[in-house]
Amino acid sequence: VQQESVKEVIARCGELHAKIVAGGPLFTTGYEQFNLGDVDHLVLGEAEDILPLFLEDLQKGCAQHIYESSEHPEITKTPVPLWELVDMGKYASMNVQYSRGCPFNCEFCDIVILDGHRPRTKDKSQLIAEFEVLYGQGWRSSIFIVDDNFIGNKRKLKEETLPAMVEWSQKRKYPFRFFTEASINLADDEELMQLMTKAGFDTVFVGIETTNEESLVECSKVQNVNRDLVASVKK
Repeated sequence: VQQESVKEVIARCGELHAKIVAGGPLFTTGYEQFNLGDVDHLVLGEAEDILPLFLEDLQKGCAQHIYESSEHPEITKTPVPLWELVDMGKYASMNVQYSRGCPFNCEFCDIVILDGHRPRTKDKSQLIAEFEVLYGQGWRSSIFIVDDNFIGNKRKLKEETLPAMVEWSQKRKYPFRFFTEASINLADDEELMQLMTKAGFDTVFVGIETTNEESLVECSKVQNVNRDLVASVKK
């Protein structure tokens, strides 16, 4: 979807003789679709392990063309973003990541290719630290928890993360409205839904794809099979 617009951005940067560093899902899964001669450096895979190496080489003046890693690092080492560099007035919501990876195996989805099946999460203290920085910068609107499946590790959510979010939100008098993405089996866990609501979540994006069970089985979206999808959504 974004391939052509990215090519336009690369061309415009090239006209300005700007150094171009490309990475993220689009390049990690399909960098062959681009003219690699137009891109100075490719950083492919998750950033925690390879970005420091690239930045060190760049500072020394010996950066390579391609840096690549297929490892799935623990995201407990991910630093808090420098939110003070963002002009928040230009955004409708802020993005915060809690986890990567999904336990399911939907055929059409590239998440497990990029991030693996095992949900890796930040510690509750990391997540609260990010909220605190956003609060300190004056943000008082919605936050999108950008995980592809927020409930990949239900136990940790219910025992650690959501109770910490509830405590923080109550202490700060609910300055944020949270929304996220989750699989339909969220509807099977009343305790989890109640905790999310208490923490400040008011919207969840759920992938329905189709109501045809044969199609769901064919594409391995097993979590949507053998259930009343309408009833699950209404919950």
